[in-house]
Amino acid sequence: MAETGDAQELFTGTKEVAESHQFDEANLAAWMEENVEGYEGPLEVRQFKGGQSNPTYQLVTPSKKYVMRRKPPGKLLPSAHAVDREFRAISALYPLGFPVAKPYGLCTDESVVGTMFYVMDMVEGRILWDGTLPDYEPAERRAIYEAKVKTFAELHNVDWRAAGLEGYGKEGDYVARQIHRWTKQYKASETKHIPEMEQLIEWLPDNIPPGDMTTIVHGDYRLDNMVLHLTEPKVIAVLDWELCTLGDPLADFSYHLMNWVMPSSDPTRKALADIPDLKAHGIPTMEEYVELYCKHTGRDGLPELDYYFAYNAFRLAGICQGIVGRVRDGTASNANAAAMEERVAPLAEFAASCARKAGMSG
Repeated sequence: MAETGDAQELFTGTKEVAESHQFDEANLAAWMEENVEGYEGPLEVRQFKGGQSNPTYQLVTPSKKYVMRRKPPGKLLPSAHAVDREFRAISALYPLGFPVAKPYGLCTDESVVGTMFYVMDMVEGRILWDGTLPDYEPAERRAIYEAKVKTFAELHNVDWRAAGLEGYGKEGDYVARQIHRWTKQYKASETKHIPEMEQLIEWLPDNIPPGDMTTIVHGDYRLDNMVLHLTEPKVIAVLDWELCTLGDPLADFSYHLMNWVMPSSDPTRKALADIPDLKAHGIPTMEEYVELYCKHTGRDGLPELDYYFAYNAFRLAGICQGIVGRVRDGTASNANAAAMEERVAPLAEFAASCARKAGMSG
């Protein structure tokens, strides 16, 4: 079913490869011949329109389609665009039956296409860019959200050691390390004094909820990062593992829940918080969604959510401020820098309001 809306039209499907992302296709075909079991050319290369930070290509052959994800060309931050980490995550999850595309091979030899890349299966299905699901009936919306939260819980239930992900990230103290990182980033990029950020910098590290668990975390789990079955409410592939690591599942899940509590800052997307009556719309309320997650992960409830919302909004404020700082220092050119700066204070205020619900005074 086609879905209406700016984002859906903007990001769906493929286009000709952008000039800045072109590479020697004959080199790639030779590599595929050598490294991808069952590959038979000729090869046609298209680029996906979706807004990925790692350029993503559709590789079309007469009998099969593949997908290639590569690091973008040019000067990059050292830890960014780690396609090798993505490949390791899906290679660990695929044999367990978790819904990811079948991985075929990773190429670290930059002479092939100019940057590191990997090739995986092309999973045919629906990618939906508007989380409010405007073109679906309430019962269909409900079923899609139930499939989404069940798959998320399954990810957090994976035994990462048995999956071979030892050393994929540090174990324990995830939230403490993240707070330290984003405090440092915020301080280095600060352009104006925001009292709420100072309060949070003091309060958050001292009030991390007990019971720290370590699981695989996706880092950006949302509807447009998954492929749904063409006709059934079933997740058949979770995409975009760029931010995946080992960490706190509640940090991962609560970041996903921000859609229920924060209005959208993107004019092309509506957040669930913008819908007056979710029940009538067919999408689970946040309370129902949390209950489903708890049921699938064997938890009794999530009393710590206000703390985690404060943490996530603080982290987002740090990320936005970091972009503003890089533009200020001349290390990034971003037409949206002014808009980013406008987001920092409201995020800090939202974080502080959640922190006060979780016990912060002032």
